[in-house]
Amino acid sequence: MLFGETGVAQHLKPGTAVMVSSTIASADAQEIATALAGFDLEMLDAPVSGGAVKAANGEMTVMASGSDIAFERLAPVLEAVAGKVYRIGAEPGLGSTVKIIHQLLAGVHIAAGAEAMALAARAGIPLDVMYDVVTNAAGNSWMFENRMRHVVDGDYTPHSAVDIFVKDLGLVADTAKALHFPLPLASTALNMFTSASNAGYGKEDDSAVIKIFSGITLPGAKS
Repeated sequence: MLFGETGVAQHLKPGTAVMVSSTIASADAQEIATALAGFDLEMLDAPVSGGAVKAANGEMTVMASGSDIAFERLAPVLEAVAGKVYRIGAEPGLGSTVKIIHQLLAGVHIAAGAEAMALAARAGIPLDVMYDVVTNAAGNSWMFENRMRHVVDGDYTPHSAVDIFVKDLGLVADTAKALHFPLPLASTALNMFTSASNAGYGKEDDSAVIKIFSGITLPGAKS
């Protein structure tokens, strides 16, 4: 989209700041910044989080790194899309690193929530009751409350797909490997999402990771 014969970078006015919000490796963000600099363009490495509702309301959390010039020139965009902007530093790649670490937590929370709900199903606890208890108790998290609602409703329409977390937790694993850092929980979550993808659930909502558990009955879609 940015580069190549049909890329937009070559058509942008020199000095233009480009905001890159994909979840990508830090090294890839740095590579994009270098390539944009070749066209005399600034880059803001600015991944986002918050989900579809916050995106629609312009209330995303942005974790950004880049030059003061990039922040200044993209201020109207940031104001439009973000409820909170974190300035991580001046170096492209720092924002992406923070997003990757955030995705570690997001993926582990979904996987742990799925495991808990699967255990409840096996124990004969109605999942709507289990969900109501957890969301009103100390074990709740934003990801549990958001994603396990899909399980209770039997609705796996993708808001964020299983395969996205295969990718994102893969980035987490790559980041940790480069730093020689162990990730026992994230590694287990990645294996769970990979198993779900291999079982044919890759395009379903990421809450479908619960389907890897056998011997349980999950709620069907409500009519």
